[in-house]
Amino acid sequence: MSSLSRKQQTQKRHRRLRRHLNGTAERPRLAVFRSNNHIYAQVIDDAAQSTLCSASTVDKELRSSVSTGGTCDASVAVGQLVAKRALAKGISQVVFDRGGNLYHGRVKALADAAREAGLQF
Repeated sequence: MSSLSRKQQTQKRHRRLRRHLNGTAERPRLAVFRSNNHIYAQVIDDAAQSTLCSASTVDKELRSSVSTGGTCDASVAVGQLVAKRALAKGISQVVFDRGGNLYHGRVKALADAAREAGLQF
């Protein structure tokens, strides 16, 4: 049994992943943060240290259509919205950063929706 809490295990995985993931201007990083009640996605250029676009279940566009932010349906809506905003800015290829979370459930639903909406990763 691990002596680390679940949050500490997630943070450890995230640090390990970020050693290899880096967003550039040509291929920015699609970072996902998942809380119990909401899910957030940002497209980040690490070289310039700037967020190019973002979407979350807290956005006004999604607030009315999504009843609960902690479901797979909400993640699909966020994935589609972040892909639409990224494509509007001319970003078609990204590096996916799952934020230390397992590629399962809400994180996978967001990634699949972003791929279907036109992002390549």
